[in-house]
Amino acid sequence: MRIEPYLFFEGRCEEAIEFYRRAVGAQVGMMLRWKDRPDPSNDRNPTPPGGENKIMHARFQIGGAGVMASDGRCTGSPNFQGFAISLNAANEAEAARLFNGFSEGGQIRMPLGRTFFARSFGMVTDRFGVSWMIAVM
Repeated sequence: MRIEPYLFFEGRCEEAIEFYRRAVGAQVGMMLRWKDRPDPSNDRNPTPPGGENKIMHARFQIGGAGVMASDGRCTGSPNFQGFAISLNAANEAEAARLFNGFSEGGQIRMPLGRTFFARSFGMVTDRFGVSWMIAVM
């Protein structure tokens, strides 16, 4: 079993995915827009008003970690509270690349550095409000 986070960007999903592609090398495996979903007439989850071109479902990978994402109900107000996504980097160089990428336009919560529990560890909240913890154990 594996656990994958599912992030609802409330109308900014495509922007977020493009940022993650550029900043940390995310690889998109699939992206489905609301207008392209199969059989919308038999759908219990209707298209948000004006959301036809928004992302209904996407999945991307950062390193070996899978993340799923959507524009959700397209309210314009993503709310990422009460969790952080933890990525274990292979080495200090990879940790710095990820940390610096997520930091672009975001807020550093704890600078990347050595701790008693990791060779390198840092926390950052990206420009979309998603909290990331980067570690080299």
